[in-house]
Amino acid sequence: MSGAAQPATSKFAAMLRGARGRCPNCGEGKLFGSFLKVAETCNHCGEELNHHRADDLPAYLIVVILGHILVPGVVWVEVVYSPSYWVHAAIWLPVTLVVAVGLLQPCKGAVVATEWYLGLHGFFPSKQRRLAAITPSN
Repeated sequence: MSGAAQPATSKFAAMLRGARGRCPNCGEGKLFGSFLKVAETCNHCGEELNHHRADDLPAYLIVVILGHILVPGVVWVEVVYSPSYWVHAAIWLPVTLVVAVGLLQPCKGAVVATEWYLGLHGFFPSKQRRLAAITPSN
């Protein structure tokens, strides 16, 4: 590992790094090679990132988050203003699209970083190295 970057010491720190699109190990390198494609390795510390299996979890999380944000808003607008359906569609469809697309990369990054931190799938050797580095040898 180069520079002053330290491995994530907590799951929250790793998730925050992932949500920012950074390597969960060093916090410096890029997690994504393109919008939603996770890089094979970190371009800063060399950590292998290709083991992830985020699958559909980020999309499910976005549905839950959007539901909690949009449903109260839709109900409030309906109760207070009672607009026609086309007004609802004109308001809520763009809001839904922007928020969903905006949350895709942070949610996927947080999921990949959580898998990395917990040592799931092919990330177990990384977890063993991290634990060996912080565990004092007898």
